[in-house]
Amino acid sequence: MQITVGIITISDRAAAGEYSDLGGPALKEAAEKYGWQVLSEAVIPDEISRIQETVRAFADQGCGLILATGGTGIAARDVTPEAIRAVMRVELPGFGETMRRESMKITPNAILSRSLAAVVERSLILALPGKPSGAVECLSFVAGAIPHAVALAQRVPTSC
Repeated sequence: MQITVGIITISDRAAAGEYSDLGGPALKEAAEKYGWQVLSEAVIPDEISRIQETVRAFADQGCGLILATGGTGIAARDVTPEAIRAVMRVELPGFGETMRRESMKITPNAILSRSLAAVVERSLILALPGKPSGAVECLSFVAGAIPHAVALAQRVPTSC
């Protein structure tokens, strides 16, 4: 099964051009190493409505997997989890738990992460840390479960 991917960098400063987006390209490289096809990329500010619009647009484009980097900490503008939870069908707690558990082996600050996974429409979305190395590491911790999760998310419900 070919996994199609959308990558969203959520950062006020990167969206404003104050610095180069490093997280999106790092995730694109990782996705391609897994053999996934990147269909869409965006750099947007930390705004709930923009996050939701972009997630829905990528789902509508057929991205089976959406990787969002940034906005998962505890700063005032870190709103990615709230944006996703407001539009999700279901949250998959095991992804966030695994990402935090494995990240704690690398840095004690991982305990502050609010990374998560959810199904929005027929897409699996992962909210990953904003630091490029953290985003790629967290993706690697859960990559084995992604193909099955994407396949399940894309199933069309049948009538009874």
